[in-house]
Amino acid sequence: MTLSPRRAASYRLSLRLLLSPARLRESLTTLQPQQPSLRNATIAGAQVALALVLIAAALHPSPWQHVLGFACLGALAALFGRCATVAQRRRIVLIAGALLLGPVAVLSWLSWLGLPTLALLLALAAITGVIAALAHRLQTGVPGAVIFIFAASAALSPVSSLQLLLERCIATALGVAVAWVLCLLTDRLRDISALPAHPTEALQHRVLTVPSPGYAPRQALRVALCAALASGLAYAAGWPHPAWAAIGAVAVQQGAHLPGTAHRAWQRTLGTLVGAALAWAFLSAAPSFWTVLLAAAVLQICTEMTIGMNYALGQIFVTPMALLMTTLAVPGEAADMALARILDTVLGAGVGTVLALAFSSVQERIELARHHRRMA
Repeated sequence: MTLSPRRAASYRLSLRLLLSPARLRESLTTLQPQQPSLRNATIAGAQVALALVLIAAALHPSPWQHVLGFACLGALAALFGRCATVAQRRRIVLIAGALLLGPVAVLSWLSWLGLPTLALLLALAAITGVIAALAHRLQTGVPGAVIFIFAASAALSPVSSLQLLLERCIATALGVAVAWVLCLLTDRLRDISALPAHPTEALQHRVLTVPSPGYAPRQALRVALCAALASGLAYAAGWPHPAWAAIGAVAVQQGAHLPGTAHRAWQRTLGTLVGAALAWAFLSAAPSFWTVLLAAAVLQICTEMTIGMNYALGQIFVTPMALLMTTLAVPGEAADMALARILDTVLGAGVGTVLALAFSSVQERIELARHHRRMA
């Protein structure tokens, strides 16, 4: 049966199609075509893993152990630019490092000024929108803006002194420097023949359509609103890590169309459920610092090897990796962190999906109906 354009564009039908079991089945399908080089993804993960180990070996026995987590966040700059040439990647990693350091510095400064939690969450949401636009404009490539928001969320913890603020910034910059040097030394191990003509082409396997020219500013506003609403709801509910809900909303909003949004919502939720359970089981055994560090390094490599094939599969590894990195900075509370991660992810995915539908165009909703018919 052919639907009229008016019927196909209705919000009610679109919501029903987004929640259809067909979207769940699609989200669980392993994507094979147009995958980025597995070798290059593995090398990017290994570069970050090695940076984490080197940073921990230097800072753990030092008086600056308390900012080790921020140095590890800076090392995530090595995740970017894996699909660029050697020369291009040096620039991209530095740009990614600036996008990691900037939010940490700004939010730590606002925390030092004594802003209440809700005000900090609103500032995080505004920064999230700016970062989403900058990451798109500066073409940082895989893995997108979520990593920057993850780093920014860590800076919401209280800052008691100007010295601590400076230590956070220096530690983050140190992590970026270590990542850049490791990329400089090991980048030629990548398979240069597998690189696309343009670094951002590697993102196309994650979306079904190419974003329009006005996509970045619209997406920035949507992302900022999603982050504000998701984190605000989590804060109102009294959850301990409301910024994690913002991360979930941002991740869902990286889908460039309605089917992509639904896929990411399902994939992030299901992958987080499994990954959080694994993290809880591991952390409940009270592992040592070095055991946690080694596990985080291995999980980082596994994440990069799998997330290009299927986002849900990657989330199974990235969720415990993120929780272990949080543990490196703030030891303890394994069970509480795992449960908080699940709740915040579900809330963020829900908010991201609803707002993606609310802000969708008539053509996007019609295309969703056509996509559903084609898949059926």
